[in-house]
Amino acid sequence: MTMSPAQPAAPAPRTSGPRLDPVPPRSPADPPGAPRGGRLRTFLRGRWLKTIPGRIRAHVVLCLAALVALLAVLTVSVGNARDSVQTIGHDAGPQVVATGTLYFALSDMDAQVSNILLIGREHNLGIGYDNSLRVYEMRRAEADAAAVQAAQLAGRDPALKRTVQEVLDGLGKYERLVGQAMQLDAQSDHAAGELPPQVVDAYRQATDLMKLQLLPKAYNITLDSGAHVRQSYETKRSAVLAGRAWVALTGLVVLLLLIATQLYLARTFRRVLNPALVLATLGTVVLTAVGAGLLTAHAGHIKKAKEDGFDSILQLSRARAISHSAFADESRYLLDPGRADTYEQTYLDKSLSVIYPDLGDKPVNLENYYAGLEQKVAPYRPGKGAVPFLGFFGDEARTIDKGREADALAAVLAAYRTVQRNDAEMRRLASAGNRSGAIDLRMGRTSGAIHDFDNFDKALSLLTAVHQDAFDEAIEDADGGLRGWNAVPPAGAAVIALLVLAGVRPRLAEFR
Repeated sequence: MTMSPAQPAAPAPRTSGPRLDPVPPRSPADPPGAPRGGRLRTFLRGRWLKTIPGRIRAHVVLCLAALVALLAVLTVSVGNARDSVQTIGHDAGPQVVATGTLYFALSDMDAQVSNILLIGREHNLGIGYDNSLRVYEMRRAEADAAAVQAAQLAGRDPALKRTVQEVLDGLGKYERLVGQAMQLDAQSDHAAGELPPQVVDAYRQATDLMKLQLLPKAYNITLDSGAHVRQSYETKRSAVLAGRAWVALTGLVVLLLLIATQLYLARTFRRVLNPALVLATLGTVVLTAVGAGLLTAHAGHIKKAKEDGFDSILQLSRARAISHSAFADESRYLLDPGRADTYEQTYLDKSLSVIYPDLGDKPVNLENYYAGLEQKVAPYRPGKGAVPFLGFFGDEARTIDKGREADALAAVLAAYRTVQRNDAEMRRLASAGNRSGAIDLRMGRTSGAIHDFDNFDKALSLLTAVHQDAFDEAIEDADGGLRGWNAVPPAGAAVIALLVLAGVRPRLAEFR
């Protein structure tokens, strides 16, 4: 029996040696050439940066991130610029100027009362009884309106609110005292300048309340409000200038990143220029330059509005109010002989605050003051040479420009000297015992004293109008420069971003 050949035995399974883990399948989402295990693992291990598409995407991400930062900086900076022009030009600035009207209105109210009491039954003296009473009522309405604006400006400032309320309460008390004085004056039917003691006493109570309480508080309201505006101006302007620096810096970063992307693509793909990236670079240059230029111009407009407009307007409004109060001191000097020395000193103090000529070693009195005006102020020409005097007009002279402002200030100084010459003549008559002659001169019966003071007031108003024009022009320029800048930064950034994406898309498509 024949035996079949033996079949070879099956090989025994391998039971020793290194163990191999199963290889995970490639994800359908993985790009060709990507390591097995998915994109997330590749991204976390940073291997995507080792590929050309990954590096291109990294450049794009950095460019877009820097562009977003540029957009944010531009948006914030333009917002600060808009806030600054709103505060200085439309809200707090004009309101503070209006509070200066409060001081003037109160001063002129008391001036009209002193004129009414001085003329007595001679109702045609000066501007006349009826006109003086009409002006008094007009100033009272202006004072009420200015106090309301001051209350609005106070906002959450409790001290300022309290001061405004005290002025309003004091104004009501002043009006009651004035009413009593006028009633006694009408009952006495006295001749000009010959007031009965009871009328003088009643007026003293009213004018003391005005001089010692209402006017100082009104002046403080203007000072405090002006300080608030100046602080806001400094803060806002600093923010605008800081924003300009950040715009320039972030714009430079975007430019450097775009240039780096351009160079990488040129070196990698051996092409000189990428047209879309070139346009994106140019767009970034334009957006950055225009944005920084806008902020620079805006800071200049706000500075002009504040320094050439707001500061001068506020300063001249104080000079006007104090000048009217000093002019009223002439009437008080004549109607209350018992306080003549006090009113004379008060007149000198107010005059010195308006113009303080260099008196050298001479005593500071009215006689030397008159001489100082003729010796120091008369030869001075605004805009030419050193300013030989201090005071409100001295500060104005040091900031004046040649042309319209200089001409207006020259007219103010000439009119002011005429007013002081009339004052000197009035006091000379009164000191010589000719009170009736002094009253006739002061009230315009034998002189042009009232007309001369009106000319001074008109010249001062014209100078103020020059600064108001400068203020309005600067604010209009600032508003005009910001027009449309809510849309320009996002639109510009969007165009640049689209150009960047359009520039790299063809290069990425080569790897699909």
